[in-house]
Order: sequence, then C-alpha cells, then structure tokens
Amino acid sequence: METETEPYVRLASLRELHQVVAQLNTARSMADTLQTVADGTVTALGFELAAVNVVRPDGDLLVAAVAGADRVEVDKAEAAIAGRTGSRASWERRLSMGERWGELRFIPYTDGWVLDHDDVPQWHTTGPAPRYPDEWHPMDRLFAPMYASDGELLAVLEVDKPRNGRRPGPWGCEALQLYASQAAIAISNARLRGNMQRALVRLEREQEALRASEESFRQAFEYAPSGMAIAEVGGDSDGRLLRVNDALCRLLGRTVAVLRRYSFADLVHPEDMGTLLRTANDGGRAELRLARKDGSYVWVSLRNSVVADPAAGPQVQLTHVEDIEERKRHELALAHRASHDSLTGLPNSAELRARLGGRICANPPESRPYPAPAPEVVGAAAFDGYGLGRPHSFDHHEHVWQPDAPGGDGKGLAVLFCDLDGFKSINDRFGHVCGDAVLVEVARRLEQGVRDNDTVARLGGDEFVVLAEGLGPKDANDLAVRLRSAIIPPIRVEGRSVRVGASFGIGWASCGMTTEEILESADQRMYIEKRSRAQGRRRAG
Repeated sequence: METETEPYVRLASLRELHQVVAQLNTARSMADTLQTVADGTVTALGFELAAVNVVRPDGDLLVAAVAGADRVEVDKAEAAIAGRTGSRASWERRLSMGERWGELRFIPYTDGWVLDHDDVPQWHTTGPAPRYPDEWHPMDRLFAPMYASDGELLAVLEVDKPRNGRRPGPWGCEALQLYASQAAIAISNARLRGNMQRALVRLEREQEALRASEESFRQAFEYAPSGMAIAEVGGDSDGRLLRVNDALCRLLGRTVAVLRRYSFADLVHPEDMGTLLRTANDGGRAELRLARKDGSYVWVSLRNSVVADPAAGPQVQLTHVEDIEERKRHELALAHRASHDSLTGLPNSAELRARLGGRICANPPESRPYPAPAPEVVGAAAFDGYGLGRPHSFDHHEHVWQPDAPGGDGKGLAVLFCDLDGFKSINDRFGHVCGDAVLVEVARRLEQGVRDNDTVARLGGDEFVVLAEGLGPKDANDLAVRLRSAIIPPIRVEGRSVRVGASFGIGWASCGMTTEEILESADQRMYIEKRSRAQGRRRAG
C-alpha cells in the first residue's frame, strides 16, 4: 500500500481529535453514542462520510448511524443504507479479505467488485480510474473494526471520501485506529448502562462483581435526574427504604436520614393505598400521590423492579419515582373542562347526566315494609339480612325512591329544573357580554343557596338544574323558593342594574327511570309553573 508522507501533525487537528474523543462518553443512550462516533469521524478525521454498523444480538450488523459533511450526501447515504442489515458472514468475509493497515481493513476498488452482490448495505458509486497511485476511488472501502476488551466485535466504522482526495497516510491511519479504540470503549459503556438492571442482579449474587461495579452503579443511582429508591423485601422491615437518591429527597422535601425511616406505604395518600399494594410486584407501575414534608401531596409515577436471588428469593426492590405533577394537573384541567361549563364553571349537561345516572339503576325498587338491616359480610359475598341468602357485591347499589313510594321514608332525590325569566330581553337589549355576566352571577347565587353535597349544573342557555338528595316535597318547595328569591335581586353589570326572574319545576329521581325521563319530568313541571305564573300576572293586571 502506498501512503503519503506526513511531515508533521497540526496542533488544531490533535485538539479536534481530543474533543471528539471526550464527547464519546457524554451520550446518554446507545443510539446517541453511535451517532456521536459517526459525527466525530467527520469532524476530526478528515472524511466526508462515515457510517457505524453495530452488531445486533443475533450477530448481524445494523447500520445504526450515518454522518457527513454535506447534508445532501448524508441524506442520500441515509436513504440508501440507514436501518438496513448485513449478515455476519458477509462482514467477516470483507474484514478477512481486506488489506491490513494495522487494525484497519482496506479493500481497493480493484477488488471491491466481488462484494457488489453481497447483502451488506453500501452507498458507493463507480468512478474513473485514479490519476495517481494514492488517489481515493469512489469504490474504495476502508473499515475500522471496534472490539470489546475481550475481543468481541461490537461494531464496524466505515469511512469514505477523504477531504484531500487521497488514501490516508500513516498519521491518518493511526488517528483512525486510536479513535476506533476509544469509540469501542464508549460503545461498551453504553451497552453496560443499558444492562444496568441485569448487572444489579449479578452484583447481588457475586460479591466480587459488586466491588468492581459499585462505583458506576452509585453514580447512576445518585445522580439520576428522577427519584430512585431501594426498599427491603420480606422480613420484619418489609418495604422500608434502604437507600434513596438526592432527586427523591428534593421531590419530597425530606432528608436521606428521614426517608430511611419510612416506607412508601407511610408516605402514600390514603386514597391511593390500594393502588400502591397492587403495584408492589415486580414490574409494577402506578400513578399515585406521595406526601411532602410540608403536608402537601405530589403526583408521581412509580415503577418497580424486584432484584431477586434464585436461591433465596426476592432481596430488594428498586423503585423509579418520576414527578408527574404537571401532567396530572393538565389531565385534571382537561377533565374539568370536559365536564364543566366554560362560562360559569358549573358541571355541564354531560356531567349532570353522569352524576344523576350514577345514583339510579335500571331496576325499579321493590316495596319494603321496613328498612333493610345492614348486610352481613361472609367470605367474598354479602347477604341481604332477610335470611334469603341472596349474594350481593361489595358495591351494593342503594335504590333511589320517590318520596311517596311505599316503603320509603318520605324523602328522595329532588331534581329542580330552573329557567330564567326575562333573560332573552337582557341579551337582546344589552348584548351577550352582559348576558354572560348575568349567567355567571346567577350560577354563583345558586351555588350559595344549596348544601355542599348538592349539585348545581348548567344544562345550557339560561337553564340550570339542582340535584338535592334527602329532601321531602316541602323541603324541595322551600329550596325552590329560596333559590328564586336569591336570583330576583338586581344584578350590577357594567354600571347598570338588571333583573331576571326564575321558574322552577321539581321532579324526583327514581330507579327504573332514565335520566332523560327524570329531566323531562322536571322540565314539564317548570313550564307548568311558568305558564301558571304568567296567567296569574295577566289576571292581576
């Protein structure tokens, strides 16, 4: 092989090589590492095109990264070879037939024709014969195999189009070999990071491997951007946190010493305890709330991995804790917008129907002469207390009765349908901005006039519905009068005073009815009242 004579190496070139080698170990993933290897080849080694062929688990080589100095050339190369696979046999043939330039393998264009029909992806094109002995030909091929410390082939770096148009000389070959050896170390490290979980299992079983890898694991654990914890599995201290990182301490506002006195069961929101218990197994995932030091709760995503010993059983549980407070807040806001009126903030029509439908069932309640005793729980079933032995689920439905139903207690779920009187004239006279302000104020007055567990919803337009449970007919009438009286006082809007009235119709929910039937009943009663009040005013006039 004829090579050029290089009298000296420029300091700038050495600095570029040093910089790209330093960048090899900054990539966070295997894909980033491979792309960094390809980019560094173009940046510092004087080639216009480079590709990294990484060995897959099945032994074949995949084109995992392509880089180049010219965007058009890169696009063409990526379209031709990126993501494609060459068999291990074809690659071994190439590496064995190539001229040995130290650790590099070179196949000149005069020999490359025998490779034209193998299955290795390539972008090479034909061209004229070289004008001088060391001129680079488009069909020349130069490979830098990258091996692990044990001799295992990790990847092959393929380069093309030297910027000076010549085959690399001694220094160029030496620089490419040095870079390939450093790239092999970076690829090995990236693969080790990806296998950290499996390494942790081996470290628990093999004390010698534990000592060798403790430092790398400690850094990955301590400096992880999200929370990490190791908890005890089994024994008297099952679930106790043995080790936590700084990210988890910052998330929960507690010190390492304090957190090591707790388990996740001590920190979880009471409503999420069931979710935590269902997530305790290996590979379990859950979204739940954990307590901060200030008493507030933060939404997190937990992901568990149990590090097990085949002989002794589970030993410790590795838990990844990710802060999802912002996403949960966004999800809750979206859910609120979907179920609430955008103008008044009240539950909308869909939410009203959902709440009403959640209280009734399709089966009409049977008449009972006396209240049913509480069911007795036996095993996984509950019995009705009448000696009939009919099993019920734990989510036993409590029937909704109309106040005058046989066996009832004179109280029921009242549905008050409200329609504003005179609202249209306000809209027509003063505009929709004024009308919207009136609706907002009416909604506020309705909410102030009901109990905390009652529902005030906007059905649409100037129609509102109130759901109030545990009322008798007189209670419901009194509530309608109070709400009407609360709506009648003047409403100040943009410096003017406007008034609206309200007509109420009272319906009653009952199992066996549909939500539409219940709302229609209350709506009809409202229109009866509206007509009777209008007739009364005409007679009075």
